[in-house]
Amino acid sequence: MAGDALRAADLPGRGRGLLAARNIREGEVILTEQPLLLYPASLASLPSFCSACFRSFSSAASPCPSCRAAGFCSPSCAAASHPRLLCAALSGGGNLASAAEPHQEPLLFLLSAYSLPEPSLRVLLSLSSAATPPPTDQDPASLHAMVAALVPPQMLPPGFSPDLTAAFLSKDRTNSFSIMEPYRPEVPQPLRKARAYAVYPRASLLNHDCLPNACHFDYADRPGPGNTDIVVRALHDITEGREVCLSYFAANWQYKDRQQRLLEDYGFRCECERCQVESKWKQDDDSDGGDGDDTMEEEEEDGGGEGGDDGMEQEEGDGGSDSDDDFPHSYFFVRYLCNHGECYGMLAPLPPLPNGEPSHVFECNVCGNLKNEDEINAPDGGDSSMAD
Repeated sequence: MAGDALRAADLPGRGRGLLAARNIREGEVILTEQPLLLYPASLASLPSFCSACFRSFSSAASPCPSCRAAGFCSPSCAAASHPRLLCAALSGGGNLASAAEPHQEPLLFLLSAYSLPEPSLRVLLSLSSAATPPPTDQDPASLHAMVAALVPPQMLPPGFSPDLTAAFLSKDRTNSFSIMEPYRPEVPQPLRKARAYAVYPRASLLNHDCLPNACHFDYADRPGPGNTDIVVRALHDITEGREVCLSYFAANWQYKDRQQRLLEDYGFRCECERCQVESKWKQDDDSDGGDGDDTMEEEEEDGGGEGGDDGMEQEEGDGGSDSDDDFPHSYFFVRYLCNHGECYGMLAPLPPLPNGEPSHVFECNVCGNLKNEDEINAPDGGDSSMAD
């Protein structure tokens, strides 16, 4: 069913996006996609994860016979290997490791991108770039020179050029998804790190919303093929024609932090309904006045209107309290924000049952905990969880 759930469209002021091509039920898997490009988040992650499938090592790794820096979890992954230019750079006596920390991530991306076959290179270049390029202190010309110094000239593709390097870099931040290290309760949310980054051409069309109507899962450590595929599920019913959106980061972030991240990484400022509500909080509540940038968070562009956004309605019986007037989207956080430790992931319903009925069981896309719907609707918010 996932293949017919979405259609691409040009959206005024939002670029390309994905719309519901039909009515979508809560919990439906509406998109599953293999990565076009997959690369390590840092050199520090190489000893911990397979360089082909990025599963955590459960036993001794088989080192790459060429660079000896990367490792593989199985003979099939060793046969698949890892990006050839990255392997060559890792074989170069530590020159990549000696690159300044801010340069390592874009270099890992460029070395992996330039290793793609020609058809995949064209797909990567066809992806959208930010309308307003995000500010950066990384000079494409310098990074291009670093790539040229790290790789033997005969291995560089025919189109290798400063312009192509700059074009690749413009696709990175706005189209990459993080594949996170395994959740550990003792690691606070701000300190969680990515093990890898992946580019999914169709999923890259999903725009940001502060109160999204879908969320994505990765299951990097599950057995079998497809462990790095992205899986997108609907948080609640979505009517045909509505835009399907993700949150690009944890939904509990404050307004100032969200706006800063969106400007720095994606080149836009969020002006959704939720942000408009939250932007007034400090100004209204602080007698000293203020710019309203200390307490806001993001919200869904659709804003909880009728038709497909039932999951954003306030819970019956809340009665429109003062707190609801101040923050009319509070029910979204009660229902969809995981309160397990300091996880703050999104709780998405499991797919509907074979008879079409809702599952009434929610899964967190960060910690993986399962929770019954009656626990979520309990007066205390339901802080217990089902067994993993």
